[in-house]
Amino acid sequence: MLVIGGGGREHALAWKLSQSPKVEKVFVAPGNAGTGAVAQNVPIHFTDVPGLLAFAVQNRVDLTVVGQEAASEAGVADEFHKAGLAIFGPSRAASRIESSKAFAKALMAENAVPTAGFRSFTDARSARVDLAKRLFPVVVKASGLAEGKGVVIAGTLEEALQAIDDIMVAKRFGAAGDTVIVEDFLSGQEISVHALCDEQTALLFPASQDHKQVYDDDKGPNTGGMGVVAPVPWVTSGHLATIETSVVLPTLDGLRRQQAGFVGCLYPGLMIEGESVKVVEFNARFGDPEAQSYMRLLDGDLFEILAASTKGELSATQVAWHPGTAISVALVSSGYPASYKTGFPISGIARASLEPDVVVFHGGTVADGKVVTTAGGRALYVTAVGSDIDDARQKAYTAIELISFDGMSFRSDIGLRPSPEGLPEITPSKAGERLCS
Repeated sequence: MLVIGGGGREHALAWKLSQSPKVEKVFVAPGNAGTGAVAQNVPIHFTDVPGLLAFAVQNRVDLTVVGQEAASEAGVADEFHKAGLAIFGPSRAASRIESSKAFAKALMAENAVPTAGFRSFTDARSARVDLAKRLFPVVVKASGLAEGKGVVIAGTLEEALQAIDDIMVAKRFGAAGDTVIVEDFLSGQEISVHALCDEQTALLFPASQDHKQVYDDDKGPNTGGMGVVAPVPWVTSGHLATIETSVVLPTLDGLRRQQAGFVGCLYPGLMIEGESVKVVEFNARFGDPEAQSYMRLLDGDLFEILAASTKGELSATQVAWHPGTAISVALVSSGYPASYKTGFPISGIARASLEPDVVVFHGGTVADGKVVTTAGGRALYVTAVGSDIDDARQKAYTAIELISFDGMSFRSDIGLRPSPEGLPEITPSKAGERLCS
């Protein structure tokens, strides 16, 4: 096996894959200090497609799993397919559903997938003129890949204009901001659903809920994700039926019609208000930190499931889940998601990992001899499973008290969002449903 990427998601995937009796060896490129404990790290960047392909051929890799979205945009799946190698991840054409929000919004409009009203802009002046005519709040998004941070919810015209300047003029997110989406603000609660796809069939994971803002009570700038809970108790089977018929299947159909059949993990972020479900955005890979919680709940062989997807055999595949709840809390460097310093030694990981039902996944870390140091904004993810959210929270935050590094911060309220008014908490999601077009 080869897992492409170097964050917490890739650590969780490698951790789960290494448990399969059918997997002899796992490589991770480039990996981190945590993946080095369950797999062999390979010093190849996730966008170095020729390097990844040469390594896979030389080491007779049977299945490659794309974790990092930039690898899909770089065309890694296309080149592996040309070489006759199995890979779980979308083609460059299919990955546009994440790498270009403008493409994704157009695809949704063409296939009647419910989403917020929007307009796309390629120059700052036109965007400013449009904003002057709008009611607020609005959402301003960089169209390209910005690692989950290129989104601004603007409550006033001044905030929206500043977002345009930051994204399109100052190029805070580089070329990702060449095109900007301005869309209507959606009220409700945001959740996500992962669907493993083989172009024709999709297997639905339980609903999860990420916490994007850096501070408690959903304050501060958006991040790549400060923590997640799965499953979400108030997401009903009715919601999932709507997601099946109105979101997942029309999207797969639309991609096939564009000769961009989707193989991999389709991950829509969704806004739910009452029985209404609308797509916020699409991702074309496992979520981070959603994967960390999902891998703690998955009751089965991840290798078999992913291999079935690459072979077009998901219609004959079942997915089972452990009962209870999983929670993942990100421990981040001071200053994240803006500027931050790295290179600080981390203590307490081994002690925290001994806590009941706790696994610590690494994100931005490196091993300096026997010492693990910070190397990114989101350094660690403390995950715990419990009988319910309260139980999982207690275990996770007890373990967090044992870990420390200079400038470490985290949200203390992961899992504490109240259920929406008027929605029942007694009908949980049906996990592992098969969705066939």
